[in-house]
Amino acid sequence: MIVTIARNELRRMFLSPMAWSILAVLLFILGLLFLVFVDNFFATLQVQFAGVESAPGVTDAVVSPLILWAGIIMLAVSPLLTMRSLSEERQNGVLTLLTSAPVSMTEIVLGKYLGLLLFVLVMIGLIVLMPVSLVGATNLDWGKIAAGLLGLFLLLASFAAAGLYISSLTSTPAVSAVSSFGLLLFLVVIYISGKSQSTGSELFIYVSHFGHFLSFAKGLFDSSDLIYYLLFIAVFLVLTIRRLDNLRLQH
Repeated sequence: MIVTIARNELRRMFLSPMAWSILAVLLFILGLLFLVFVDNFFATLQVQFAGVESAPGVTDAVVSPLILWAGIIMLAVSPLLTMRSLSEERQNGVLTLLTSAPVSMTEIVLGKYLGLLLFVLVMIGLIVLMPVSLVGATNLDWGKIAAGLLGLFLLLASFAAAGLYISSLTSTPAVSAVSSFGLLLFLVVIYISGKSQSTGSELFIYVSHFGHFLSFAKGLFDSSDLIYYLLFIAVFLVLTIRRLDNLRLQH
């Protein structure tokens, strides 16, 4: 049942012009950034760091910044993906029928979440094609790239979990999108506040998902960062399940 719901969710996204528009705009922006990073490296940085020991290579100067910018851009884009997951179904009355069906709330939430993750994997797969295009021209550090892509996937997975929960709280997709963006932006502000000299706090840095992503983007794999994202996702999925359970009891 989870797979069936996930398949329907993914199909619904691709039947909508929203998903295609998001992919087109995202890849266009990242494609331009990728070309700028490549041109800057081969035209400027490679000359400046010629003969310098442990100088940054293509992975550090091109791929890592590309992954970082993908995460930043998706901060604004992901609420558009999740805003319709549950709020639009509440608005159209479809959620009432779904919650009355012989299927558990856990299966509904996990199915919809899996559908979002599949769409995320499609996006990451298209982004990966950019550094792959450099394989014949230079050497890449695939260990760093793998860590960065894992961090990007976990970041987007956390965006999806938070957005899915916010979508369950309202029957208006626009309100869901704005609220999701506000929550994600708040977590970024917490990170910036934690890094500030006047209000610096290790707790703020740890609570924010952005600081953990930066570690992955630099090619560093830390199990504590992985645990953080798994807990973050689990908490919001549980909250979503409880929210749907409450809606089912109300009806």
